[in-house]
Amino acid sequence: MFVQSNTIRATQSYVKSMLGESFSESEIRKIFKLIVCKRLGWTDSDFILNQESRLSESDLLSVRSITKRILSGEPFQYILGETEFFGLTFFCSPAVLIPRPETEELVQVILNSVDNSTHLNLADLCSGSGCIGVSLASNLPQASVILTDVSTEALELAKKSASLNKVKVEFLCHDILKNDAFNEFDINSFDVFVSNPPYIPLVDKVQMKSHVLEHEPHLALFVEDTDPLVFYRMIGKNARRKLKANGHLFFEINPDHSEDLVRLMHELGFVNIELMKDLQGRYRMLKAQNS
Repeated sequence: MFVQSNTIRATQSYVKSMLGESFSESEIRKIFKLIVCKRLGWTDSDFILNQESRLSESDLLSVRSITKRILSGEPFQYILGETEFFGLTFFCSPAVLIPRPETEELVQVILNSVDNSTHLNLADLCSGSGCIGVSLASNLPQASVILTDVSTEALELAKKSASLNKVKVEFLCHDILKNDAFNEFDINSFDVFVSNPPYIPLVDKVQMKSHVLEHEPHLALFVEDTDPLVFYRMIGKNARRKLKANGHLFFEINPDHSEDLVRLMHELGFVNIELMKDLQGRYRMLKAQNS
């Protein structure tokens, strides 16, 4: 056998020895917990309470196979078909970007900024996995939330996640770069627009990690070098008409273009524009208010 014993604890040590050069200890603990809980149908509490439980030979072989796939560069979220985000479980496939911790920070910024005691109309544009919109709907039960994306595959996955997390949201298939994409939205009807749109110029491909380039959807990542703010411009222009007075616009952003984006928001007529840093100290979020 490739482990000294088939206990949960011993198997975790094996996974740590295999992935230790590529992942931190906390990342390995998270990955291993997700593998075991997915395989055995356990909750987080089951995992904590059963460290000396023994895995079957079939379970051990599954853990080894998944570990080897992770070592080859395949994202474990795609292997398992799900991931955790903001305390919820989301389905995950190569049709959508893998939800990231900095996006959790954006969700928290929104929750800190809105009045959750009143009914709110929110739209998550370029919603991908649905992690932002579904998380907001889960934490703002009085809100009406719409998710839009150009990818039907992404929307189907987001629908499954919304159902799994027992939230009611609406889904629209929109290419927001088309002029008629916002026609279904009434004038001055939304309290919040939020988006984590494609924002990486194609020229920056050379700086990206291979596992991202080889596995995650380029449609959700890249924009043309000639206009890296194209999505922000289209969303911002329409947000001016569709948001209520004093309504909020939130973006996840490319730190390299943060100042250009602030200028764009000023030009479009937004006020109270604020750049916010993530936990790594980089400008990754922007908040603006309709005038």
